[in-house]
Amino acid sequence: MTVEVRPLGDKCNIQCKYCYQQAARESQTRKPQYDVDAVIGKLEEIGVPFSLFGGEVMLTKRSDLRRLLEFGYDRHGTVGMQTNGTLVREADLALFSSYSVNVGVSIDGPGEMNDERWAGTLISTRRATAMTEAVIERLCRDGTPPRVIVTLHRLNAVGERLTRLCKWLQFLDRLGGERVRLHLLERDNAEQTAHLQMTVEEQLIAMRTLRELEASLASIRFDVFKEIEAMLRGHDSAAACVFHACDAYSTRAVIGVEGDGTPSNCGRTNKEGIAYLPARRRGFERQLALYETARSDGGCAGCRFFLMCKGNCPGTAILGDWRLRSSDCAVWYGLFEDAERGLAAGGRPPLSVSASRIRLESMMIDAWSVGEEPLLEDLLDDMRDEAPRS
Repeated sequence: MTVEVRPLGDKCNIQCKYCYQQAARESQTRKPQYDVDAVIGKLEEIGVPFSLFGGEVMLTKRSDLRRLLEFGYDRHGTVGMQTNGTLVREADLALFSSYSVNVGVSIDGPGEMNDERWAGTLISTRRATAMTEAVIERLCRDGTPPRVIVTLHRLNAVGERLTRLCKWLQFLDRLGGERVRLHLLERDNAEQTAHLQMTVEEQLIAMRTLRELEASLASIRFDVFKEIEAMLRGHDSAAACVFHACDAYSTRAVIGVEGDGTPSNCGRTNKEGIAYLPARRRGFERQLALYETARSDGGCAGCRFFLMCKGNCPGTAILGDWRLRSSDCAVWYGLFEDAERGLAAGGRPPLSVSASRIRLESMMIDAWSVGEEPLLEDLLDDMRDEAPRS
């Protein structure tokens, strides 16, 4: 679970053409309320570490930003932050250092590869990208490398652009970069992003190329590949939210705190611009339905990777309908197949081909049916306890 504090809601200083928050911005009818005391009060109530998020969190008044960072540091010893990096200045870097901020930076690559993260004009966009690159490099050189999030699309992950992306990542690796999260392009705003969409084959080529690149890097790791392998081994406690059962109306991975202290869900499931309050009880209707629904109808029936994938993120569901499996199913399926072959070749049989898979599926379905959400790790322990002893 991550607590995401959004002092200014979806407000941002740039306009990424593929941003999943665009529907919320377009439907906004009034300026979001902002009360840093209410935010801190809610964080006191929740009582766990948090991250600052947006929109763009660096639009926050610096005195309020300092208060939030100071509160997080005093209570938990650290604070997380996700930013596009374009507004970070020298004084901000000093602030991050003072309060042990774990910074995440969103960027799609150097120079023109980041042009879809639009800052109004081409000149302004390139200038903003250069500032983001400088922030990443500075944090790496200072020994506090940020977690970098890269969204893959046609302008940074096909042909020569993919080669350039790899070279840039090698450069960051030499600077001491460590963590890179790869995102597939969401299919929201279809008309505006048609020029960015990649075919399934192109996406798989990009992901496989980056997986091969990882083996040659000294420190950078793409966490998604490790997580896929871990899920196939039943080691799901540290995997990202997209591989767990998510309820779009009570998101498992994200507890949001808006600028007035109001709770919220993960914005990736907000397709109509309506920010519903989180439901008090989490449900598993999506996973239960996907398990029984034919693939031709948007479900996952019969898929040997269902326990590990669970239809993936509802924010990427077919047609934006959270009840259906991810529109990226073919890509995930290919990556799970790759990892399955690798594990089997290394003498580590994956759960997807295990004789116990059907039993595990039954146990998980039974748990979801009564509102429980055990880890695969726990179910495997239960099965071992049930096994007869010689």
